[in-house]
This record gives sequence, C-alpha cells and structure tokens, in this order.
Amino acid sequence: MTNSITMPAWVFIILLLFAGVMVLDRLLMPSLRWMLRRRVKKVMDEVSSRLHIAIRPFQLTRRQGLIDQLVFDDQVIEVVKSYAAENDMPMTIAQEKAKRYASEIVPAFNAYIYFRFGYWLARNIARLIYRIRVGFYDADGLKNIPEDSSVVFVMNHRSNMDYVLVSFLVAEKTALSYAVGEWARIWPLQTLLKSMGAFFVRRNSGNPLYRKILERYVHLSTRAGVCQAVFPEGGLTKTGELLEPRLGFMDYMLREYHPEFDKDIVFVPVGINYDRVVEDRSLIRKLDPNATKRDKWFVMKTTLAFVYKMLLLSRKVRWRRFGYASVNFGRPVSVKQYCEVNQVKFDEGDATQRFEQVKKLADTIMQHIADVIPILPISLLSEVLLENKNIWKSELDIKATAMQKMETLKAKGAPIDILPSAIEGVITNALSMLKGRKLVEAQENLIRPKEASLVLLEYYANSIKQWQ
Repeated sequence: MTNSITMPAWVFIILLLFAGVMVLDRLLMPSLRWMLRRRVKKVMDEVSSRLHIAIRPFQLTRRQGLIDQLVFDDQVIEVVKSYAAENDMPMTIAQEKAKRYASEIVPAFNAYIYFRFGYWLARNIARLIYRIRVGFYDADGLKNIPEDSSVVFVMNHRSNMDYVLVSFLVAEKTALSYAVGEWARIWPLQTLLKSMGAFFVRRNSGNPLYRKILERYVHLSTRAGVCQAVFPEGGLTKTGELLEPRLGFMDYMLREYHPEFDKDIVFVPVGINYDRVVEDRSLIRKLDPNATKRDKWFVMKTTLAFVYKMLLLSRKVRWRRFGYASVNFGRPVSVKQYCEVNQVKFDEGDATQRFEQVKKLADTIMQHIADVIPILPISLLSEVLLENKNIWKSELDIKATAMQKMETLKAKGAPIDILPSAIEGVITNALSMLKGRKLVEAQENLIRPKEASLVLLEYYANSIKQWQ
C-alpha cells in the first residue's frame, strides 16, 4: 500500500522555485564564479606584461571593502557626527546616508570588462566616427615616470567622446579611473561605466557629508597610485574656449601631500580637439538664454536616431567620418619637483593659502594643455571664414589663407601634425565638410559663412584661440 501526499499547485510551484534557487546557489554559481575568476586572472596576466602603469591593488580590492573603508574613515566619521547633529537625526541614519554615498561613488572595476569589452567598444566607436591622430610632445618624459607614481591625465573637455577616445588610446598603457557626471547614471550605462573603473560625481552638491566622502575616495585612490583622468574645467566648454579650472579634485589630491615621503603625483597634460564635436549644436544652444530646456526623452530619441543613422551609413559608400579627432600628450608635471622648485608645501597653511597654491599649479597645467591642443583643419578654416565673414571669397583664396596661417602657427610652435604634402588635400576635405554641414553658402564659385552658422564657427575657431 502506497501513501500519497497531495498539495495545492501553487505550493508545488514555490517548492520548485526554491529548489531551483538552491541548485543555482550551491552548484552552478560557484562554478560560474570560478570560471569568471579564471577569465579575469587570464586577462590580468596578459595585460600586466604590457602595461606601462600597472593596475594597482586598490583597483582590485573588493568593492564592499572600499565602501567600508570610506564609511569608517576617521575624517568621514567626524563629519557624520556633525552632520547628524546639524540635521537633528540619529547617528545610524547619518551613517546609512554615508554608506549610500560611498556606494554611489566607489566603482566596481572589472579587468575583463575593461580590457576585453570596453577597449573593443571604445576602439570601434572612435574609429567609426573619426580619423584618430595621436601626438607625444615629451615621449621620454612619459617613459621616465617612476613606476610607483600616481599618474593623473589632465585634459580639456570638449565632448563626451573624450571618455571613449582617451580610454581607447591609453588602454595599451594603463587602466584609467575617471569621474563621470550624473548624466551617465542610467541603467545599463551606469553598471558598464562602474565596471570600467569610473566613479560618479554630483558636480554641484553642497552636501558636506557627500563632499567629504568624495574627497576621501579621491585621496585614497591617489595615494594608492591609481591612474586617473581628470577634466579640470568641470564640464563641457560651450564656447569652445578653455574654461577656468575648478580646483576641487586637485585640492583633494594635494591637501595632505607630503613631498618628503609621499610617492610622487605626476600630472600629464592632454590636449584634445575634433574636426566635429558630436554634440556641438546642443552645446552652443545652451548659450541662448531663450532656448527651452529639452527633456531626457528628446535627448534619448535624438541620440538613438544619430547612432542608427551612423551605423546605417557606415555600411554604405557615402558614409564619411567626422574628420580628425586628435589627442596630444604634453610634458609631465611632477608635483614633487614642483614643490621643490617653488618651495611649496600643500599640507601647510590654511585652506585659503592652500587653494592659492593649488590654483597656481592648476594654471600651469592648463597652460601646458593649451600648448598641446591640436590645430585641426576645421578650426583653422573657421578662423579664416570668420575673418572674412561678410566677404565673398573664392575657395582658392580661402585655402591659400588657411595654408599661410598654418605655416605661421607652425613657426610659433603650434602642434600641427599634418604632412606638408597632404596639407592641400586635408584643407580641401575640411572645406567639403563645412559645405556638407551647410555652414557656408555658395554663389558663382564664391563662398562665405552663413549668418546662422557664425556662432558654431566661433565655437570651433575658439579651440585654437590661444595661438592668436
């Protein structure tokens, strides 16, 4: 005689689900984690042999460990106490806020995603859109940076493509950690960027608790030698000119720096320029005080339409890339040497004195960046057209003026990486780009800039304004 047990169908389904979860947790997940760790180790072994700047242990530390390290940092605890008192809240609530902020900031670096997926994606996007040019204006200086130094790439910010371009170009040398604004805090972009070492920053947050946690993270990662990328301007330039540096990140790195016994911090100036900035019209639109703010749906729809068009045209003969995207690496600035030469100690004095010294160093680095921002054909032609904006000129005259101006800039030491034999062809192609974008009007073989395009042409001309 057999005994049978009956149960409702919904109970049976729940039992099956629990059993499936247990099988996943006890049998499949350990095997999957082992496979992933093995792949990551294989990638680490491969890239470690070729990287100029090694991946630091700090980047490979468990994310939860870094979050705990921040939350229980002595300086953070002091701010948590004062924050709780000022806002009349229990300490446990303030600590939870601190933990939430730390979790928001701390990245989840994954070497496999960075060097396999991220590098592949950045390389293909960059090469699909632009012709890439790279220049090194002190290659020996870059090679001679001590291995244990904290290297910080400091660059001008012209486009959100800067993240893609620089990550692709330095992937053979190191893994970058960079700050990303709140624009990227959408799924799944947020998860992808965090896995590639990016940390999210609330640009204009006045919350003292948040600022302290961000400060301590930047300080700890710099002390640990993590290679970072910083945009001192704090945002995209809307006029095309270099903006005044914002000192927050540099101050976080330097405020407790002791040149006598701390490892060196080396700032590497990077100049970036484009023949066409993908979001140029959106940037100059923000200069118009009467322009209505576009919602996120419009931005997403426009972006997806642009990507679709780009992918569609890339399969056709008529697809033409957006000209040159050029990156120049300048002479490294050693903080240890800077302190020695200028008799500076960032850890001494009050906040006002420290900010004055940080400002001087930031201005020095910004000048180095300005010196290596590439001179590109569109910027040059924009300048020539604006000088004659009310005059009809022949293409031959415009090209001759541009070539003459290029020779003048070369004599001044401007970074122009175009072979003499290719100059005429490059300028001709650039002029065709301006025609294709309908930024100039033609009449009987004569051309001049359109009235509606003057602001956009000024945007491109301003990128080389420092050489006027």
